[in-house]
Amino acid sequence: MSDGAIITLPVLPLRDIVVFPHMIVPLFVGREKSIRALEAVMAEDKQIILVTQKEADIEDPGAEGLYSIGTVGSILQLLKLPDGAVKVLVEGGERVRIDENTLHSDHGFLAVDAVVMDQMGHQGADTEGLARAAVQQFDQYIKFNKKVASEVLNAIEQVDESDKIADMIASHLAIKIEEKQELLEVLDVHQRLERIFQLMEEEIGALQVEKRVRNRVKRQMEKTQREY
Repeated sequence: MSDGAIITLPVLPLRDIVVFPHMIVPLFVGREKSIRALEAVMAEDKQIILVTQKEADIEDPGAEGLYSIGTVGSILQLLKLPDGAVKVLVEGGERVRIDENTLHSDHGFLAVDAVVMDQMGHQGADTEGLARAAVQQFDQYIKFNKKVASEVLNAIEQVDESDKIADMIASHLAIKIEEKQELLEVLDVHQRLERIFQLMEEEIGALQVEKRVRNRVKRQMEKTQREY
């Protein structure tokens, strides 16, 4: 899809997750409208717009309940579960801005017009240097945050494109949904890498403090037990 192109696709509203470009993720879908949207795209070109809800507990979000920037998702696999829900494996593609005025459910599911977004600033030695520094920082980050598998770092180290590095790191950060959405909305790759670097620094700082406190408490408990 070319930048600036206008596309019309069904929408899958997401709770508690932001899907970045290049990210492959399983989603469990239980809402009727969303299941109908998936069934419609499986019969067509298997593409759907993935947009995060501002509030996860809203059952049927309208335009005001969705963020305006999401990604085009390609459906790699769809499995109907015995309870009627659907498990779907999607891969994030280009960023898109949805036109909230065109959001409708004329066919029993949400659909919208969206503009494919143009990424900026992903060439140049400065940005490439910043991307390499971000990968090194991510290496430090996963030493503290044990929830990220080391295979993720190996995969990122194989990548050369700065924009792809930024999105891959962003998708694995343990940050708030609002912060992930903010990273999705930064179209300038250099700025996005700077913000990712800053978020990692803050998180590493917080995890270091947490580790020091845990060690101090552990030492104190051991001392108390010895005295006891």
